[in-house]
Amino acid sequence: MIAVLGSANLDLVVTVDRAPGRGETVTGRTFTTVPGGKGANQALAAARAGGDVTLLGAVGDDEFGRRIAALLTASGVDVSGLAVNELPTGTAHITVDGTGDNSIVVVPGANGTVARLTDAHRTAIDAAEVVLLQLELPLPLVEEAAAYARSRGVRVMLTPAPAVPLPPSLLAAVDVLVPNEHEAVLLAGVADPVAAARALAASGDVVVTLGARGALRVNGATTTDVPAFAVEAVDTTAAGDTFAGVLAVGLAAGLEWPDALRRASAAAALSVQRPGASSSMPDRGEIDAFLAEA
Repeated sequence: MIAVLGSANLDLVVTVDRAPGRGETVTGRTFTTVPGGKGANQALAAARAGGDVTLLGAVGDDEFGRRIAALLTASGVDVSGLAVNELPTGTAHITVDGTGDNSIVVVPGANGTVARLTDAHRTAIDAAEVVLLQLELPLPLVEEAAAYARSRGVRVMLTPAPAVPLPPSLLAAVDVLVPNEHEAVLLAGVADPVAAARALAASGDVVVTLGARGALRVNGATTTDVPAFAVEAVDTTAAGDTFAGVLAVGLAAGLEWPDALRRASAAAALSVQRPGASSSMPDRGEIDAFLAEA
């Protein structure tokens, strides 16, 4: 089982030919609303890829929260650990430009109330093979969850986004760190993502996602390149979350690293060819078919 402790937001997405500069107004092309949040995204990606998944977090008692919970439930995610709060559901305000790149502003809302581990959280973590964490919930909670999971022998995977400096105690409790290249550089304090990954790999595996250049896994002195699949990107919004969720499924199922990474890369390649976050994530059959054709 995979326990995801993380955020649940409604994504408010606008597409533009180019993103506005500071103080500039541009005309958008489309506007959509899609359930998202890094926690909900990773839970959904993992469930669609065949994982047994539970999401721990909070939404508001509002239409956004009900919409998120309904989508997750329909995809097989256990939402019994998704609390309903008096604050509104979190939102992410996303601009996607003509190349598929995005910029995001997150308003935490109910996510900010998930401040300490509860007994329900601990029970879910105890039952898991992998716990997935991100940084859209309060940092002290992430630290507490990682330390608790490590003490129970549960593999801890952390996506360090939004990127902030992390305490050494948190990094020491993480088994698999999955930053993108910008997050890796920020965390390590060095300009090169490969050197950054090596610096961060002291206590476990580091998998740096590099967009169209694939990914890089570092374990101690061993470095492995993970080639990307050549596809035309439409929207990269959920690619990292898709990669992390599907990687967690592979590791929880006992796949060897090369196979788990290849499946995660295939899922990410499929996701960037579709608009939106949750709406872009492939299911297990699509991943299998893509790999067979590739």
